[in-house]
Amino acid sequence: MTVHGYARVSTDDQSLDIQIAALQAAGCEKIRSEKQSGTTTNGRQELKTLLDFIDAGDVLMVTQDRPLARSIGDLQDIVRALKAKSVALRATEQPIDTSTAAGKAFLDMLGVFAEFETNLRKERQMEGIARAKAAGAYKGRPASVDRAKIADLKAQGFGPSQIARKLGIGRASVYRVLDTQ
Repeated sequence: MTVHGYARVSTDDQSLDIQIAALQAAGCEKIRSEKQSGTTTNGRQELKTLLDFIDAGDVLMVTQDRPLARSIGDLQDIVRALKAKSVALRATEQPIDTSTAAGKAFLDMLGVFAEFETNLRKERQMEGIARAKAAGAYKGRPASVDRAKIADLKAQGFGPSQIARKLGIGRASVYRVLDTQ
């Protein structure tokens, strides 16, 4: 049996040191870590590698549920993948142990609250953007496509693919502009 550790933070300016130290103190023989958002499992290569290569009878150790997932769906997918491989999930700072009914139930509750927290954060962000727009302080991202150049090239007889190549933009962007004219 090997105890594998997994540590994750969301941004490059956050430190993994505390999680890694806790995982080492818990006896993890191998630790994988990454700096990626936890709102999805997409792009989390270290987690994918760990899930691909962890063996039956091994243990996946985290400090808490948040490094694994911020949505209940992703968390349940990870737990199912571990269960299918006969791997237990444990945490150093929470009573999570998927080899017990109570530990599994506690993990599910934490997952629900993590997703709730993520949804609240998104709502607050959208409210802030709406207030900033109403006050004229939020303009959004500057346009990356010059509508006038597209119209001019179209008037010169260039097709959408040629316009896209000339301007170094996607063909779909050209079509969007042409459809609004």
